[in-house]
Amino acid sequence: MSNLRRRPCSPSASLPLDDDDLLSEILLRLPPHPSSLPRASLVSKRWRLLISDPRFVRRFRIHHRRHPPLLGCFVRTASGLSFEPTMSAPNRVPSGLLRFDSGDFSRPLGCRHGLALFSGHPPQRFLVWDPVTGDQHRLPVPPGFHPGTDLEVNGAVIRAAGEGDAHFRVAFVAAGKALALACVYSSETGLWGDIISTPVAVKTNPLARRFPALGRHIVSPEHAVLVGDSLYWQLTGWESRILEFDLENQSLAVIRVPLDVWYDGGTFTITRAAGGGLGFLFLSEFTAQVWERNIGCDGVASWALVTTTDLDKLLSLVPKLHYNIEILGFAEENNVVFLMTARSVFSVQLHSLQFKRLSEFNVTAEYYPFESVYTAGI
Repeated sequence: MSNLRRRPCSPSASLPLDDDDLLSEILLRLPPHPSSLPRASLVSKRWRLLISDPRFVRRFRIHHRRHPPLLGCFVRTASGLSFEPTMSAPNRVPSGLLRFDSGDFSRPLGCRHGLALFSGHPPQRFLVWDPVTGDQHRLPVPPGFHPGTDLEVNGAVIRAAGEGDAHFRVAFVAAGKALALACVYSSETGLWGDIISTPVAVKTNPLARRFPALGRHIVSPEHAVLVGDSLYWQLTGWESRILEFDLENQSLAVIRVPLDVWYDGGTFTITRAAGGGLGFLFLSEFTAQVWERNIGCDGVASWALVTTTDLDKLLSLVPKLHYNIEILGFAEENNVVFLMTARSVFSVQLHSLQFKRLSEFNVTAEYYPFESVYTAGI
């Protein structure tokens, strides 16, 4: 029997991980959790140098931008704006690290692609803030727009899939008694585009003469949801509707929902459907319905009820103690909705129905989910 001996490696041969470019590509695909890069940097000095390179950090953020973790929520109360982390250790981001003095920009409009958007009151200016890097950009409202009592203003910040950290766009929308307006700002050009509009048809309301607010639609103060190349906002008024802003085609449309939340005594929030299309969550007392919008082969759109969930059973609630449930916010990339009862705040993943109790007590607050790749401290 012959002995098999290992052939010695050639001095000129190198292992795959000896190639810095290949190692960078491997490290780039680590999970986008806050603990991933700090842990990997402890392997060796060489790994630490690669990971701490600002060019690699920028690539890492861009690579995972479309699938970021849900770091937490910016919570607005009467005492101001604070950050409430939702992840568990070792990925929990300390609340004090994402602190922001909004100053004159007192109204949050939502977060997306690692950026947060604020407006002043009245809405004469916008502020775009990167909570991880601290970068801030201020911009005026579109030229020719004058805030009035008949218009409610909202907006959204976005980055295209191929854009880096340098550029962003802000979508501006406003709606009033008979008209909805929209416009897009580009940080690359520093200019607003043309204002587009669409009629907002309103059902005849017998109470509109006595209560004028019931005779018009305004943009809900809730943040927008991005689905494909379109942004969606709720329109509040006599009927339940959704305002669609198609960014690619620069067009506006008004979409009816299949039931009237005012008649049914509930609330709804816009979501992404399981297949990536438009959906919404309807909540009435302790019953949650998930709906999605389908486009048939004939091009006709229709709504379909997907699931119905008894939240009191899912969350082990006692209705007499929790009274009812309110929708606080929706994290679009993770498909997580935030709910508030009289005693607790919960996060619920709409597909898996996994939930987490975030706090035992609550105060009147607005929640703005923040999904981003956290790389501070690398």
